[in-house]
Amino acid sequence: MIEHVTFSTFYDHFMALRPKHFSDDGLRALYEYLEDFEDSTGEQIEFDVIALCCDFVEYTDLYEYATDHDFDAPDEDEEVEDYEERIRDYLYDNGTFLEFDGGIIVSQQ
Repeated sequence: MIEHVTFSTFYDHFMALRPKHFSDDGLRALYEYLEDFEDSTGEQIEFDVIALCCDFVEYTDLYEYATDHDFDAPDEDEEVEDYEERIRDYLYDNGTFLEFDGGIIVSQQ
């Protein structure tokens, strides 16, 4: 038996179990990603708040991620945009990367 989970249900379950793991905007981005994934693959995802918290982490920006993961510092002559693009490329190549207004969400690697 499969139940469709609305954003409201998704949000309420996170607030009950892990209210500080994602921001409201982060939860919206994750929900939309999971909905799009199901639509594009035809595969249904089991809704498990704890598993999602283990699989995904939210950061305020690319720099917080880079600092947390000892990502190579920018080269002396590297432009900010080029450094950010290097981080994005790494994230796209190594898991799930969601960028939204107010932060990013990445899959645990």
